[in-house]
Amino acid sequence: MPSAHVRTAAAFALWLLLCAVSFGAIAQPRAWLDRDSMNAGETVTLNIETTSLSGAGPDYAPLAKDFEVSNNTSRRSFERSNGQFVTRSLYGVALRPRRDGRLTVPALSVGGERTSALTLVVAPVAARAPARAGDDVFIESEADDADPYVQQAVGWVVRLYSAVPIVAGQLDQPAPEGASFQRVGDDAQYSRELGGRRYNVVERRYLLVPERSGEVTVPGARFEGRGAPSFFEDMFGSNGDSLRTAAAAKRLQVRAMPANAPQPWLPLRDLQLRYQSAPQDLRAGSAATLTVEVSADGATAAQLPELQLPPIDGVQVFAEPLQSDENFVNGRPRVKLTRKFSLVPTRTGDARLDGLRLAWWDVGSGSARTTQLPALSWKIAAADGSTPAPLPAPAGADAKSASTASPIAAIAQDPAARWWALAALVFAALWLATLVWALQLRAHPAPARTGAAALPAATGEGAAQPIPGSGRRGSLKQVLDSGDFGEVAAALCALAQPPAADVDELIQRLDDPAQRAALQAMQRARWAGGDGPAARAQLRAAFASGPRWRAAPAQLASPLPPLYPPGR
Repeated sequence: MPSAHVRTAAAFALWLLLCAVSFGAIAQPRAWLDRDSMNAGETVTLNIETTSLSGAGPDYAPLAKDFEVSNNTSRRSFERSNGQFVTRSLYGVALRPRRDGRLTVPALSVGGERTSALTLVVAPVAARAPARAGDDVFIESEADDADPYVQQAVGWVVRLYSAVPIVAGQLDQPAPEGASFQRVGDDAQYSRELGGRRYNVVERRYLLVPERSGEVTVPGARFEGRGAPSFFEDMFGSNGDSLRTAAAAKRLQVRAMPANAPQPWLPLRDLQLRYQSAPQDLRAGSAATLTVEVSADGATAAQLPELQLPPIDGVQVFAEPLQSDENFVNGRPRVKLTRKFSLVPTRTGDARLDGLRLAWWDVGSGSARTTQLPALSWKIAAADGSTPAPLPAPAGADAKSASTASPIAAIAQDPAARWWALAALVFAALWLATLVWALQLRAHPAPARTGAAALPAATGEGAAQPIPGSGRRGSLKQVLDSGDFGEVAAALCALAQPPAADVDELIQRLDDPAQRAALQAMQRARWAGGDGPAARAQLRAAFASGPRWRAAPAQLASPLPPLYPPGR
């Protein structure tokens, strides 16, 4: 019995050890700055978050080379994740750069793990100090472009400076008339030295988009709050001094859309296009993926035109749903759009994609610009992977004699053609043998078997209906249940007699409207962002009893008498 207790204790100790190892494996710390750029003399906050169980804080020693470190803070929280309790620690520290330029915040050690290095851009000290520097509390506001174009995205920033502690307050920025106005991101807090006084700064950013040309007035931001009481004020029950300040209103001169501006009107700071991936070759009947990425500085995803490829001769293009990634840098929107296109060649030969072009207006230089992707070209191979080539002309023959040469001579010159001719002869021989066999059966019909049930012309069990050439794929029901839409399309095309070339031909040959509608829903889900689960359910219901084909047109009776009249 004691040995059983020992084994239980050992197993429990091993379980605790495995838990500790698993927690350590997910304790990768994360580090980020509240701003990626700043002015010299200001501070920036470095945040570090970890789930390490060691409880050891970050080692800030590597920061001393380029930064002054102050205001260390930490906070710990407990949360339940995937059925386990996780301890999450957040550390914060204020950094004051010792110099300007492009600085690197080095990787720091936290609980045996290391954070990623970060980049910080530090601008030189501004020559002009705010007009109200020296006051206990004041507000500064500005736009990143004082004379923008209509519908141009403008970053608007409001900074609240306080040289005295604030215990409560409200910062408001009224919206201007004639422009859309919305707050973006979280407030940034840092300190800055002005006129020999140290100020705590709260920075808030907005996105302003002028809706008309002319003068647009942005009302001044307002702050009302209460400062921390002094020792004597606290003794006599005072709540502290009342603090109140407001910024002056500012006017923006909004420029109208230029007469030579490209349409649609797209005012931007920058626009980049690139291929994320592109196929090296194409094959007839097989899909290849082309991915295009657009990066725009100064626009949201809704402002950019639809991302579509130019038409490609001999290639069908199917666009997948658009993927977008939006963020704000200094209050101005930046967006990255990514879209995948499936290229399905319908023939062999040469194909060319002209580069995608996007016209836009450069607000920095005040000129029209066009960004274009390079053109792509392919030689489409046949379905078996070979590249078709014309038959070579006989040696020494001119163009005219080559065009009038005998087909038999051309076959003799080309080894590949000889193989095709041999295959044609074998096929013809098999066809003649089949014809003779059929005529013999007609002349001597086999006696009917008694007691045997007649087989139906078409099977009614879609669940057990075999797919020609499917091999291990199994029945149509299995493909409808677990195969992707490409396999479903191939399976149904193979069931047609003769096999259908594509889904469009398959739809034309089906007699059931519900089955045709199910295939159309599958195509929408496959290529146009339709509802995939709903389309699969519709396919299962429509093809539960197998495909129902249109009746073949009745053949006219032959005017010739039969070769072997019945009864002989």
